[in-house]
Amino acid sequence: MNNLIPGIRNAARAVIVRDGRILLLRKQGGGQGERFALPGGAQNLGETLAQALNRECEEEIGTAVEIVRLLHIADYFKHRDTDPPSRRQLLEILFECTVPSGYAPRSGYRPDKHQIEVVWMPVEDLPAIKLLPASLSVHLGENSADASAVYLGEIE
Repeated sequence: MNNLIPGIRNAARAVIVRDGRILLLRKQGGGQGERFALPGGAQNLGETLAQALNRECEEEIGTAVEIVRLLHIADYFKHRDTDPPSRRQLLEILFECTVPSGYAPRSGYRPDKHQIEVVWMPVEDLPAIKLLPASLSVHLGENSADASAVYLGEIE
């Protein structure tokens, strides 16, 4: 694979669905326009996946999450804005999670680069938005609650 940055990063992501809506980060800028992403991010050395996911959620959505179960694992070769262009291999590990019952969407103390807000998005709107990675939309939402943990292979 051309221009691949050495090393594989684990990325823990929270799939939070409530009342037919999924919690997403809304991002803007960086030459990519409006896009959405699941809360979560890279695991640091010495962290468990649960610790990494809760740290990332505190930073991005302003609350810890309760992990219900593992949903999916996938390889994602994320394009990087470098010169020359490069890609970073991430092992995306998606967990079904919940937030406290009174949670209202808000950015945490250290939002993602280009993150402008946190939103509840109707699950039926997923096919119409720019979700990164895009191919995840078919594996999220109400249907994910009934899915068995599965390796999705490479996602785009």
